[in-house]
Amino acid sequence: MKSAVRILMMSVCAAAATMLQAQNKIDEERMGRDIEVAENVMGTLIRQKLNKRNFFPFEVEGSYSPGYGVTFRLPMDFGGPMALMLSPEPKIAYNYENNGSYTFSISGDANEENKDRDKNKDCVDCEKNKVKDTKGRTKIKTTHFSKSGNDSLSQAVNQKIIEASREFIADYGDLISQLTPEERIKITNRHEGQRFWYAGGNMPKRKFISLECTRADITQFKQGKLTRDQLMAKIILVDSETSDELSPDLELLSSIFNRLYRADLSKSYYIQENMYYERLKDYGVIYYMQVVSSVESDYRKFNMPTIDLEDIDKATRDQKVKELYPVFEKDVKESLLEYGRTVKSLKDDELVVLNIKLTKCEGCNIPSSLELSVKNAVLKDVSSGKLTKDAAIAKINVKKGPNQ
Repeated sequence: MKSAVRILMMSVCAAAATMLQAQNKIDEERMGRDIEVAENVMGTLIRQKLNKRNFFPFEVEGSYSPGYGVTFRLPMDFGGPMALMLSPEPKIAYNYENNGSYTFSISGDANEENKDRDKNKDCVDCEKNKVKDTKGRTKIKTTHFSKSGNDSLSQAVNQKIIEASREFIADYGDLISQLTPEERIKITNRHEGQRFWYAGGNMPKRKFISLECTRADITQFKQGKLTRDQLMAKIILVDSETSDELSPDLELLSSIFNRLYRADLSKSYYIQENMYYERLKDYGVIYYMQVVSSVESDYRKFNMPTIDLEDIDKATRDQKVKELYPVFEKDVKESLLEYGRTVKSLKDDELVVLNIKLTKCEGCNIPSSLELSVKNAVLKDVSSGKLTKDAAIAKINVKKGPNQ
């Protein structure tokens, strides 16, 4: 009798697990369609906020990561050239100079708006600087315009982007219909494994924004269980900018990882180029790292130096890459805790982030990227013995990119 009951219970559990798996299975075609529609809505909201309802080159790119949610990526910088593009003039040419200033020229038709601007008492030497180009259009050239003079415009653009992002999450976040309650919608101008550089030398400070909210909070708002103000309070906002402050401890951690993950020391994936970092005010530090697994030795033959394999075929290489992924993830988490405690210049609530672009392996079903983040307070607690390694690893936030 007990055996029959046990078999019955096992059957019920198996059936429940099968039903749950079926419910959690993502319809990829539908997800792709939902994301494309949401990209269009997000782009439209931003253009409306910026009074650019007609054509404006503002791309929004969305992607889904199982277990994390959907991330919408905006252009990487809203200051500098992006802010200048939002001025009334249709064409702007600019060039950064070594002293931190830049020159720019504005070309456009001599319309009423330009005439009104020229009459404004705050427009110094407008008539003197006005020339005609080869097509007879008015061209105004201003030299040595301090980059700080553009800060207010850049900040205004940031606020418009944030307003549009909040509205999108509240009013249209449910367009992504297949997210689980724990998965989230994130909107950011930071792209995976990339750092933005201006052409022409000196790099101005880069703006960084990020907003995110769980699907559960959006659902509660739609059901009337949260007010709009309560939902807005639950949206996690980061509004920061890069800092040029020198921090020897941050440079030290970068050098440690640059040595630790070379092919002769690593036991899994390894780096070929140095990692680099960005310090973000009141946020923390982001380290950018790109790892590989092998090098092609001959046509369709590969060497994997960290595990002493040479001249293996692609199928063997791909299988080994898949086997090494959990090894790498475990090892890099432990390294973050072990050596992250050398960071001294961050506040307790600021983050140490590892943004890792993973080795290419098409069809291997491993993530294309891996991002680990942990609060500096956790690293301090590990160093002082207040937290065990296992307890600290549980506090590391893990975000995996789409599978390859």
